[in-house]
Amino acid sequence: MSLKKLVFVTGNKNKLLEVQQILGPHVDLHNVKLDLPEFQGTTQDVAREKCKMAADIVKGPVITEDTSLGFNALNGLPGPYIKWFLEGVGHTGLNKMLDGFDDRSAFALCTFALSEGPGTEPILFEGRNDGTIVTARGPTNFGWDPVFLPNGYESTYAEMDKETKNAISHRSRALAKLRAYLEKEVSA
Repeated sequence: MSLKKLVFVTGNKNKLLEVQQILGPHVDLHNVKLDLPEFQGTTQDVAREKCKMAADIVKGPVITEDTSLGFNALNGLPGPYIKWFLEGVGHTGLNKMLDGFDDRSAFALCTFALSEGPGTEPILFEGRNDGTIVTARGPTNFGWDPVFLPNGYESTYAEMDKETKNAISHRSRALAKLRAYLEKEVSA
């Protein structure tokens, strides 16, 4: 199998490393940091528009990623706006948003979009994990990982070693679908 060359649009070194580890050696993945507009809409709408714009700028094959953290008590909010909520209120504030609700269940949703280049419609690959919002535990250097406890586990994403998290996360589930698509495409 030959390598598939892709540009991953991210400035987040932790995310780049995690994606490289999960996709494995058959993808020649490089990153570029682009300052793209923050689109509004569903996670899928945001992912498509971001990927189209990135493909136009890069002038080649790109992948983009959008992550949502949805609280079931809030009908899926903050959803694709979690980055801004986290920056605005922090881990403690995310927890306080659910005070007064009996339901602290949540879902982590990752949507990767792949475009073969300018003018092509992106293909979406999604992965989801259900869990619970808890008081922050573990290192606080990777987004909202300290407050998300996936169902069936006693550790938050932040408390997990990288191998465990990369095996079970919403991102790994989306990337497994992307990897399968790329392997099929490269071997065709």
